[in-house]
Amino acid sequence: MKQWTDRIRQVKIWLVVAAIIIAAVSLFVSHQLVDDLKHEERSKMDLWAKAMNFVQEADGETDLSLALAFIEGNTTIPVIVTDAQGHVQEYRNIDDSLGVDDYARRMRLAGDTIPIDLGGGDYLLVCYDQSTLLKRLTYYPYWQLGIVMIFVVVAIFALLSSKRAEQNKVWVGLSKETAHQLGTPISSMMAWTEMLKESYPDDELIPEMEQDVKRLERIAERFSKIGSLPEAVDTSLQEVLDHVIAYMDKRTSQKVAIKGHYPGNEVVVKVNASLFEWVIENLCKNAVDAMEGQPGRIDLWLLEEDDVVAIEVVDTGKGIRKKNMKNVFRPGFTTKRRGWGLGLSLAKRIVEEYHHGHIFVKQSEVGKGTTFRIELKR
Repeated sequence: MKQWTDRIRQVKIWLVVAAIIIAAVSLFVSHQLVDDLKHEERSKMDLWAKAMNFVQEADGETDLSLALAFIEGNTTIPVIVTDAQGHVQEYRNIDDSLGVDDYARRMRLAGDTIPIDLGGGDYLLVCYDQSTLLKRLTYYPYWQLGIVMIFVVVAIFALLSSKRAEQNKVWVGLSKETAHQLGTPISSMMAWTEMLKESYPDDELIPEMEQDVKRLERIAERFSKIGSLPEAVDTSLQEVLDHVIAYMDKRTSQKVAIKGHYPGNEVVVKVNASLFEWVIENLCKNAVDAMEGQPGRIDLWLLEEDDVVAIEVVDTGKGIRKKNMKNVFRPGFTTKRRGWGLGLSLAKRIVEEYHHGHIFVKQSEVGKGTTFRIELKR
């Protein structure tokens, strides 16, 4: 599991690095192309200004056909010719609705001008702007960068989705196989228990063994339901929590006290009791492990808040470090020396996918304890 998680993380890193490299190269090449086109348009406007100057200085016998053809040949670059006082004399490739005078003023402020000396201190000013094609090319790299980023996000999402799908298949297969493998020995243990009851009817340990066998049967039933939609029925949450407390009391050190706190009225919610008990048990077992053999306390609070029923599991264990808070529900994450790191992940799935609720770490402080909160809609 950890190897697969590391592999996914590496793939995501490489995708991001590749996207950055592609974006950087694209921006560099595009900017080079835009700069080249800017210089080319500047050169064209220099020639256009010279053609205008030639026309202004020509006498009646000068052949103006070539100069006029060059002036008329500009069909892409917006250009405005003004006199020394800023009055517009001529313009080309500009929509009248844009406001020619304002457009010329913006061109002069941008510095995109070429003077034509008419002599005697008089002059014309050729103001020009980038062509439509050049403007499109200027913004093209950013559109391209956006497309690359969208591709990276989609690729990462696809990787995560495939990871989840594969994990789900593994969990479902493992759970059902576990339930199947447990079925035969549980049936045998049930038969042996019945035989022991007949042979030793007064033995006080046999009922306890019978309870444990039933417990194993319930665990196998839970595993068999993973992957299929469990049936939710009206269930008293007080009874669910009482079952968990009774089970944990017999299997937990006397150093750890487990107590339930309930409202005065019965709280009934549609849940699958078998799976929901497993969630609370898992939180309690984690709380016991967090106490590391030291005296402690686990409080199960059942709360009613408007249209939400909440269960809070409060312990006095070692707490969770801030850097691990976001990872506690991630499959494969564990701080224990032994364990698969699947308990809280499965608990989250049972609460959120099967019961449409929400489970999260409400608060935690290192050395003082942790509070897990489960919220269910009525």
